[in-house]
Amino acid sequence: MTLVKMRDILMKAEQEDYGVGAFSVANMEMVMGAIQAAEELNSPLILQIAEVRLNHSPIHLIGPIMVAAAKKANVPVAVHFDHGLTLEKIKQSLEIGFSSVMFDGSHYSLEENINKTKEVVEIAKSYEATVEAEIGRVGGSEDGTEEIEVLLTSTEEAKRFAKETQIDALAIAIGNAHGMYKGNPNLRLDRLQEINEQVEIPLVLHGGSGISTEDFRSSIQKGIRKINVATATFNRVINQVNKSVEVSPYSDYFTLHQNIIQAAYENVKHHIQIFGSCHKASNEKVHL
Repeated sequence: MTLVKMRDILMKAEQEDYGVGAFSVANMEMVMGAIQAAEELNSPLILQIAEVRLNHSPIHLIGPIMVAAAKKANVPVAVHFDHGLTLEKIKQSLEIGFSSVMFDGSHYSLEENINKTKEVVEIAKSYEATVEAEIGRVGGSEDGTEEIEVLLTSTEEAKRFAKETQIDALAIAIGNAHGMYKGNPNLRLDRLQEINEQVEIPLVLHGGSGISTEDFRSSIQKGIRKINVATATFNRVINQVNKSVEVSPYSDYFTLHQNIIQAAYENVKHHIQIFGSCHKASNEKVHL
């Protein structure tokens, strides 16, 4: 197995009715931990980084690490540029070798979102890359700096958007939010089911950190195929480091290094088991 197209991972999940975790990473250690978990569970994996995170993890540094790790993995791994906001960075990620990109035009009008997304689809064609886009507004912001109110995805608009843009995967808003939820999330599973009945491409759930196991599995049963997890992994790393320091200060860097890998591994493993993708790492086509 190696670096693959995200559309192939998601289409297999669609055929066999399970979800695939898309895990945001910020450094080499988190990449290593995620790959370790996926290989242990024989699960397909999506590694991703969002454009708003590039101030901390520049794309020219983190990108090649993600792609190299995918190529060496023993399971199919897609490398995805999440919440792309600018054509410059989307193109750069494709040049580095990312097998998938997302254009987030959810803050535009429907017409403008469609037009800009179609432009990204045309760019991605020459790389044979998967394209994800979003309609409606997922709550919060990817980096946690904004309070953005959820704008529920319209079933009719989702149907039109998917048809006109010819994207490969569609992120929808059904009460989900980025970051950790302040209360219990209230997912509109009825709206999800309506959209799934009208839209033929795989559906994506952003804001996975903090959603219950029951809601994850209900969402997957009703058509979600890609589930984004970021904050839960970052928090697992922080908690692991803080816990270790409370017991004893680090005396060498490499203990810290291993603790970060372990924390990322544990969180990715936990979510893979919930999503049902264990032992599904087979038959995805290689992205050349």
